[in-house]
Amino acid sequence: MEQANRSFLLDLLHTPSPSSDEVAIQKKWISYVREFADEIRTDNAGNAIGVLNPDANFKILLAGHCDEIALVINRIDEDGFLHFDKMGGINPKAAVGMKVEVLGQHGEVIGVIGVNAQHHGGLKDDFGLEDLFIDCGYQTKEEAKRFVQIGDLAVYKTEPEQLMDRYISGRGLDNRTGAFIVAEVLRRLSEEGCNVGVYAASTVNEETNMGGAYFAAAGIQPTMAIACDVTFATDYPGVNKQKHGDVKLEGGPVLAKGAPINSKINKLLEKTARKRNMTVQYELTPRMTGTDADRMRLTGPGVPISLVSLPLRYMHSPVETSSLKDMDEEIELLVTMIADMTGEESLNPLED
Repeated sequence: MEQANRSFLLDLLHTPSPSSDEVAIQKKWISYVREFADEIRTDNAGNAIGVLNPDANFKILLAGHCDEIALVINRIDEDGFLHFDKMGGINPKAAVGMKVEVLGQHGEVIGVIGVNAQHHGGLKDDFGLEDLFIDCGYQTKEEAKRFVQIGDLAVYKTEPEQLMDRYISGRGLDNRTGAFIVAEVLRRLSEEGCNVGVYAASTVNEETNMGGAYFAAAGIQPTMAIACDVTFATDYPGVNKQKHGDVKLEGGPVLAKGAPINSKINKLLEKTARKRNMTVQYELTPRMTGTDADRMRLTGPGVPISLVSLPLRYMHSPVETSSLKDMDEEIELLVTMIADMTGEESLNPLED
């Protein structure tokens, strides 16, 4: 990965983008993509969409959601401590003892998630978010309310780290890496050319309701759509591979197989992988994918979909970890497949 592209990725990862408040990251995404897209589109959900060949009849939607899981303040107690619920799939055990950044109405506020000392009994075995709180240093409810209000969001205060110049680790790789990947696919295709319309969407709200994907697909009415998300790597200690499958970092992009997936799109992806001598991995999505693909599929008259995922360790923790090599290969896979398409492809499984 070239340094300029890596800098863009790190800029996205540094930018708080809690689900329901993605404006800051979307502005950065638009600023980057504007340099090579034929058009930039936005919609009332908050999606940002870069377009190549907007007049083409065959339209491919690539969706990578930019939102991350977060905390949402739901109560301020009399002593100024902040209590919270989850905005997306927060793991209470991963939250204990973390620093957080509260995105207050008048600026960012630093706090810590307090925990009862083990000397005083520690946390109960079955604790939940309701047993945790944020300490920002306020002494009273009145003081706290000058800086924070109910509904404000907070994210873990962590910085992305590069591990051995091989992996990248931090919060919210799920799925700001996907927003990065769709932007890079668009950039490469703007240089190499293609025969189809390409709509790279940085979508919102996937972690909470997937509404962004619905707005994007309903507005574009694509011929086909591919969600670019993350999936569970199982290559670290303690994971039951017999139960959860065998997916590893640097094993290549992961293709989904299951009822929602259009088999002909997968065949195009597999053909491209063979052409590039690239290894791909597989995951099963028998009923639903649990990604933007599900919402895109059910828009308009129905949209053939596929899912290409980045292997990710430690999902929904402050130290999610993925491989730069896998990102590069996923970008290469999608760029090559789309560049090779004529726009005459049939996605009907019953047609040769």
